[in-house]
Amino acid sequence: MAQTTLTLNRTGDKMPIVGFGCWKVANEDAENTIYTAIKNGYRLIDGAADYGNEVEVGRGINKAIKEGIVKREEIFVTTKLWNTYHSKDNVRAAFDKQLKDLNLDYVDLYLIHFPVPLKNVPIETAYPPGWYQPGEDKVQLERSPLHELWPEFEKLVDAGLARNIGISNMNVQLIMDLLTYAKIKPSVLQIELHPYLQQSVLVKWVQEQDIQITAYSSFGPASFVPLGVDSAKKAAPLLQHDDISAIAKAHNKTPAQVLLRWSVQRGCAVIPKSSSEDRMVSNADVTSWSLPEDAMAKITQLDLNLRFNDPSGYGFNLPIFS
Repeated sequence: MAQTTLTLNRTGDKMPIVGFGCWKVANEDAENTIYTAIKNGYRLIDGAADYGNEVEVGRGINKAIKEGIVKREEIFVTTKLWNTYHSKDNVRAAFDKQLKDLNLDYVDLYLIHFPVPLKNVPIETAYPPGWYQPGEDKVQLERSPLHELWPEFEKLVDAGLARNIGISNMNVQLIMDLLTYAKIKPSVLQIELHPYLQQSVLVKWVQEQDIQITAYSSFGPASFVPLGVDSAKKAAPLLQHDDISAIAKAHNKTPAQVLLRWSVQRGCAVIPKSSSEDRMVSNADVTSWSLPEDAMAKITQLDLNLRFNDPSGYGFNLPIFS
């Protein structure tokens, strides 16, 4: 039987293994895009405060609910705390702002977006605030340790506002430390994952801890070229890669489907985004078939340990993956 969900620790919630990502969905398109994705069968919507489109994403979700396409409990909504709200005094206000923007009573999964405690920017000053203080061009950190942040996430669970909590862009060392004091273990780790960055050791270890993995940027450099990321501009596009294209042709699939299936077959959830309804439908069709071992082995050979979503690559002087 095809695997279509991942079971989360503690709650036993079934997280869809294929979701729809909200990063870089334009505000003017977001409501209709999310509504269309849900109409076409997507049941996991992955957003974040930093994407700046949660009001519109919430409208799309609520439109689908209002029209009876889905019930609220049939939608798995993920969002993320931004770096400027890591202080234990700022988490709840930031979360409340997000929940109000989404116009929901709870979220299914709340993640720490990056393990980077940036100096707070008040919500009324700038929202979402990005990486810099208003008017500044250098990153400023604050003393907001993870061991004080995580209990605030656990309070959201206790209050029934977040069914599950998790992390993103963290390595084994940080996760190992977190597990020594967490009363509620993270349910999910979300990381950049594609054939150029396979992170096999991290994936295996995290899954052994009963923490599920969501892969983002499954298409590799495609989303990062417009952002001017040097490594992305120099990398061969995965969607046009000869090996990926050959595998796709051999199995009568698209290159995008092959890339998504590769992660799904490793037991990881995927969250592709597309503005095209046809591609939405195609991208979702990755659970009813599988890649043979020789195709998986061929893709394994593409690993370059090449990361695109690295704060250092944006000039922020935050080598968090070094």
